Amino acid sequence: MQRHRPSEHDLVSSAGGQIMIPKSLVSQLVFEPADTYHAQSKENLSSHRLADFRKCPLLYHWKLTGLAKDEDSSAYLIGRATHTMILEGRQKFDAEYIVSDGPINPQTGKPFGCNTKAYAQWLDQQTKAILTAKQAHEIEMMAQGVMAHPLAKQLLVLGTAESVVRTRWQNVDCQIRIDWLSHMLGAGIVDLKTTGDLNYFEADARRFGYVHQLAFYRSVAAAAAMIDPRDLPVHLIAIEKSEPYRCGVWRMGEDVLAIAQRENEDAVKRLRQCRQSNVWPTGFEELRTFDWM
Repeated sequence: MQRHRPSEHDLVSSAGGQIMIPKSLVSQLVFEPADTYHAQSKENLSSHRLADFRKCPLLYHWKLTGLAKDEDSSAYLIGRATHTMILEGRQKFDAEYIVSDGPINPQTGKPFGCNTKAYAQWLDQQTKAILTAKQAHEIEMMAQGVMAHPLAKQLLVLGTAESVVRTRWQNVDCQIRIDWLSHMLGAGIVDLKTTGDLNYFEADARRFGYVHQLAFYRSVAAAAAMIDPRDLPVHLIAIEKSEPYRCGVWRMGEDVLAIAQRENEDAVKRLRQCRQSNVWPTGFEELRTFDWM
């Protein structure tokens, strides 16, 4: 399939007349609840599933068939809520989350414990995800930290949150859910991450495969828009989860994105082979020599 570099007439402009994202990409955007998106991960390869496969093909297969499940800890809940607050706004946040420490014990004047019958009964009546007052405060502070950073604020001043793209890439049906598609000139794809310590964020980004994730986003978005991936800049915004809630902004280098893209392409090729043979290795089948201290 032929790719083209977008001309000025192929680009959508913001209210201020700035050149932003290709029309061919805008036409591919889908907006749907997160649950709807995740429900289609069996039919469409996502960045998280590809990360599972790169780590261990058998792990990927187990998760796809329900033999293993993704963790859903309080950290993930706070991460999702932080994304909602910062990228989609207070109204969306209030519609999806309730801030409460639970019902109050009249004898103590304090909330019932999470393991009590009273709390369990109260929990069954809730229709929204629950955040404690402490968690909500942390999210508020993270939102303030992001907006206090001039570059982060500029990237997020105008754009599209949580847009979904589905297309065929490397002969596999794929899907991505982009945190933020900025309408600012030269911004492109923007991903928001929380971190424990901003000083170690770059190491965390390598450890957790953020570069591969964003390279996958860029590749799939470019395939859907029929453009060169290099025409989609990629930025990372990281915000600390504790005081002083420092925020940092990174533009992903083309060299590292290109390397990650090639590694993703190799992984998808191996995935197709595993699907065809129905053999899912662990990656540790061969004898290894432990020869270093």
